Amino acid sequence: MMMNDSAPFLRLSKMRLTAPLRTLTSPRILPDLQHMVYPVFLVPGTRKKIQIQAMPGQFRYSVDRLESELAPLIQKGLASVILFGVVDDRAKHDDARAARDPKGIVPQAIQILRRAFPQLIVMTDVCICAYTTHGHCGVLNPEGHIQHDATRPILADIALTHAQAGAHVVAPSAMIDGQISAIRDTLEAHGLHETILMAYSTKFASAFYGPFREAAGSAPKVGDRKAYQCDALNVRAALLESALDETEGADILMVKPALAYLDVIAQLRQMTQLPIAAYNVSGEYAMICATAERGWGDCDALALESLTAMHRAGADFIISYWANQIF
Repeated sequence: MMMNDSAPFLRLSKMRLTAPLRTLTSPRILPDLQHMVYPVFLVPGTRKKIQIQAMPGQFRYSVDRLESELAPLIQKGLASVILFGVVDDRAKHDDARAARDPKGIVPQAIQILRRAFPQLIVMTDVCICAYTTHGHCGVLNPEGHIQHDATRPILADIALTHAQAGAHVVAPSAMIDGQISAIRDTLEAHGLHETILMAYSTKFASAFYGPFREAAGSAPKVGDRKAYQCDALNVRAALLESALDETEGADILMVKPALAYLDVIAQLRQMTQLPIAAYNVSGEYAMICATAERGWGDCDALALESLTAMHRAGADFIISYWANQIF
């Protein structure tokens, strides 16, 4: 594997540090909670549990609710969560400064979870779309175009903030050119050699993200994300994104969405020896929920069949809202 000059070597041992990490990234066909990552949406305030209307059974939580809400899932075997911060409109700025606040809701949640559940793998989403006034994943110029060079240091600062708070895995999702090497360099420079870098490496501009944008409050105010997310019609370019992220030093690669892109997962599996994550996104979840609510299919059977297909295609583990529903 090629590495760039700024990432001197790949620290494979970080993926073997704990038993949950070793299990999470081992090959698997049938789905189970040890190979699932549960997305958790965080909101400011206290004693909050807010239903996400587009995703039945899913909620936004204030950080004080995390321990009691997650304890039953962890007792069943859930090994990992990924955290998404959701802030009020008054905390949104063009430079996403709230995303880098060491006292923000994501660093608070990391610290709470590390204390309460020492064996839990804590991942964080690294992006700015939920923290900006415009809702895009990068800094915009006056014409409304993404500025990749200006966005990279912001993403690196967010990842650093999360890693210093104790995140085991930081996961940049902005699809900004060079974001992996920028974050890897920053983590290494600050001695955070064991922080795992999971790249949203092949992330498509998909119609399946609608319910998530309600959950995260991250819908673009103008335009769309087709200028920086992958084109579903150009799989070669999409796979090249993952190849480049591997070269820049990613520890885990991801395909998002999962169910509509099983062929991409399978092709990526043939290209890399790195662990592959599949993101079973909100629209895929909501689609099955709606089918079951109308009596057109068995919810658990539909969910398990789709999750099995993702593993069978080559995913080592799956980020999925089903983690709190069917296991």
